[in-house]
Amino acid sequence: MLSLQLPLASLLVGMLVGLTGVGGAALMTPLLILVFGIPGSVAIGSDVMSATLMKVVGGAKHWQQGTVDLEVVKWLTLGSVPGSFMGITLLSVARQNGVQNLDSFLIHLIGYVLLVLSSVFLGKLVLSRLKIKLDAFDPPKFDLNTNRGRILTMLVGAVLGAVVGLTSVGSGSLFAIALITFFSLDPYKLIGTDIVQAAILLIFTALGHWSLGTVDWSLVLPIWLGTVPGVLIGARLCKMFPRTALQATLYSILIVVGWQLIHKV
Repeated sequence: MLSLQLPLASLLVGMLVGLTGVGGAALMTPLLILVFGIPGSVAIGSDVMSATLMKVVGGAKHWQQGTVDLEVVKWLTLGSVPGSFMGITLLSVARQNGVQNLDSFLIHLIGYVLLVLSSVFLGKLVLSRLKIKLDAFDPPKFDLNTNRGRILTMLVGAVLGAVVGLTSVGSGSLFAIALITFFSLDPYKLIGTDIVQAAILLIFTALGHWSLGTVDWSLVLPIWLGTVPGVLIGARLCKMFPRTALQATLYSILIVVGWQLIHKV
């Protein structure tokens, strides 16, 4: 049944990503754990590998369109790729030393990341709809023409890359928050920069998980079968639905999913 159910579930996830622009790994990894009973480490590795193709295809399109800020991508990637290997190395050391309840720890970690991430996005969405702007809390923007700006960008990339390496969650969403917070990009370049950075990060992260043996190709291929057409369908349908309502619904669902993961084991 898994061979039929997983592509159908992946199709739904892909459509949600196409409709809202967020939620790929945040939906797929919990889905693999909660619905299909896949161990946390295998769910993470397989999801990273499956997400890579979708990001690479999208990133290539944005690169072709010129909707990418290559300077931001470069300095974020210089931090995020080593950061992801740091996260993967922590998993490897834990596995080699026979750490007890590793999958339980990873499931809880994913839950907390989802809960915090989705709450931040939902709060930001509500504030924007209420036309409330918290100017006093606006952080300074990074200037990539200075060494300080470059170092700070790499540090942010390293921290977020480590989270992605550990949990598979946030290659798009976490970095989108960072781009919005620390850089002044027009909306088109914001999306393109986020996708291209995520594509590069996921290529290296996927290779790392593959070397650990946490990639199950019997999961990856059905996920590809569902998510790729799902994203294309969702992208076509997105103009038919109010995006704000869709995103608010998705963030609310992710908060519930995060809570369930935290209390699963």
